[in-house]
Amino acid sequence: MNDRLNQARAEAESARNVSATPDQRGLRSRLARVAEPLARAQRTFNDAALKVLDALSERVDAAAGDAQAAERRSRELEERLLRLERRSGDVPRTVASQPRQDALPDYFAFEARMRAPTEEVRERQRPYLDLLRDAAPVLDVGCGRGELLRLLREHDVEGRGVDADGDMVAYATGEGLAVEQGDALAYLGSLHDGSLGAVVALQLVEHLPPGVLIALLEQAVRVLRPGGVLLLETINPLAPVALRHYFSDLTHSQPLVPETLEVLVRGAGFTSTEVRYLNAPAERLRDVELPAGEEWDAARVALAANARLVNDILFAPLDYALVARR
Repeated sequence: MNDRLNQARAEAESARNVSATPDQRGLRSRLARVAEPLARAQRTFNDAALKVLDALSERVDAAAGDAQAAERRSRELEERLLRLERRSGDVPRTVASQPRQDALPDYFAFEARMRAPTEEVRERQRPYLDLLRDAAPVLDVGCGRGELLRLLREHDVEGRGVDADGDMVAYATGEGLAVEQGDALAYLGSLHDGSLGAVVALQLVEHLPPGVLIALLEQAVRVLRPGGVLLLETINPLAPVALRHYFSDLTHSQPLVPETLEVLVRGAGFTSTEVRYLNAPAERLRDVELPAGEEWDAARVALAANARLVNDILFAPLDYALVARR
């Protein structure tokens, strides 16, 4: 419907100002007294039609936004209902040992509202498949609702997960995934040396106090076989927009700039590291169109450079992944 409105608006706009051709000028001069009121009436009609089309377009956009919000809310409520159906009464809410992990009374509901439905999260994680395809067995630490584990299962990659939150575990096991409730550090400590091909922690490290984070990295390098992969994803604190998501979660411990996390990972014993930036905002500054001509070249270059600088600072990617190898 929006496309039809835009097309109608364009047609009305093109008819708004009618100019006479040379052949028509003579006729117009003879019929000016008759034609001018008609042209004036046509312009008035066109103005009114444009206003109606603009108003309709705004209402269509608002309705589409409301529909998207309602669909998202519906998926969120469906996940929360599934969680309730799968919850066991004798399972503790959380077994995480670090402080602040019990700050929210219903972390599952908070995650469903503030992050995204499982389908959206799974699509964001799809690029990791190429990295993990030949790295089985994979352990997803802080696996949440099991989005990555489901991707791995769909592609026949052996994987299992551990999460401290009882509701997250109930939801994931209800999907038929191999997930246990447990503290991440304690769980890693129970594994044999070199028993894993990959350790994954997505949106977890920002929850861990420095001492716990360092101990987790040291355990990860121990349980990975030579050449094994460590994959860490976290919020990018260099992006101002991303900090909104960081501070919205009361269970976060501290943001981690890429350089800090890289130093900690190498200090734990990993031999190589790579930082990958993810999830750039959809809205960014665009280049300004200037008239053609050499006199505008310097301004064009300066504006493009300024747009890149602002985009790099204000509209940086919202997340980053650190990939390390043992």
